[in-house]
Amino acid sequence: GPGGKQEMLGMQYANKETPTVDIGGTTYNVELVYADNGSTTDKAPTAAAELVSKDVSLVLGSYGSSVAMAGGPVFDEAGLAAIGVTCTNPNITAGNDYYFRICFLDNFQAQVLVNFAKDKFSAQKAYCLGELGNEYDQGLIAFFEQNFDGEVIKDSFPTNTSDFTTYLNKAVAEDVDVIFCPVSIAYATQIVGLAASMGLDIPLLGSDTLDSNVVLEAAQGSNVQLYVSTFYQEGGSPEFDAGIKAYINGNATAKEANGGNDTISAVTAMGYDAYYVALEAIKAAGSGDGAAIKAALPSVTYTGVSGAISFDSIGDAVRDTAFIKTADTANGVWALETVQTGSSN
Repeated sequence: GPGGKQEMLGMQYANKETPTVDIGGTTYNVELVYADNGSTTDKAPTAAAELVSKDVSLVLGSYGSSVAMAGGPVFDEAGLAAIGVTCTNPNITAGNDYYFRICFLDNFQAQVLVNFAKDKFSAQKAYCLGELGNEYDQGLIAFFEQNFDGEVIKDSFPTNTSDFTTYLNKAVAEDVDVIFCPVSIAYATQIVGLAASMGLDIPLLGSDTLDSNVVLEAAQGSNVQLYVSTFYQEGGSPEFDAGIKAYINGNATAKEANGGNDTISAVTAMGYDAYYVALEAIKAAGSGDGAAIKAALPSVTYTGVSGAISFDSIGDAVRDTAFIKTADTANGVWALETVQTGSSN
């Protein structure tokens, strides 16, 4: 999917910037090896097995929580560690020693959005909308409801829904203060586009999946109030911003992978940081051996463009802040709204 391509873009840029690693006085080239799980849980184990067969030292990804969970056991069997980059569901790292991650979790992300809804809109009543049976959507909605000390109305739409009119009309009829829709990019684009054409005046809150150029385009020229919690927003590291933009603009394939423009996606910044965390793990292990790297990872720390990264006992990143961006619909760009804190694990 588009998000996965943008996540990899950050790794590709980092690999171009720093293509080698020193182990015991010898310089080694770092090779990026790819496998495509097609963003489906049924293909995830096959894609994971493909990486194992190519004798990788460490895995970065996968983009998407459900596929990360589906492929994870394959890495466990091979004795490899995987570092989740932007997959936020708590179950990825729970109860296993092979998955780590550098992003914040959905319980933290939901807490941040609840805090924001209270601080910005004094919200007392929220409408939550997610895809039926989607672990990511439903997990976030459950955490939002747990943290929100007001009234929550919830709906789940069936997979492949293409008309969201009844859902948005219900939110209007219920006179809610905010709508929380932590859905995939394709659904988010439809919901935001519909909100724009309806002239919906209820603020839409989204999670990291909505941090996408195509979702932004769906809001363009409208009065939609869209706020998204994310891992990074342009302006956070001017040096990184300038470097990645030059890379995207100088490379047609990279530009295409980024959706045809040079807007920096937060998942790209995370992919960039993940690559450097991986290098730190290789250096700490003093080896390219998968088992040694897996053993070294818990003690790795790194300060990246998305903030400071270290791991807790579960393998999750210790984080205390998230970026909240808003759609500047007149200019068709994301603007930094606030850096919002929440209580971390």
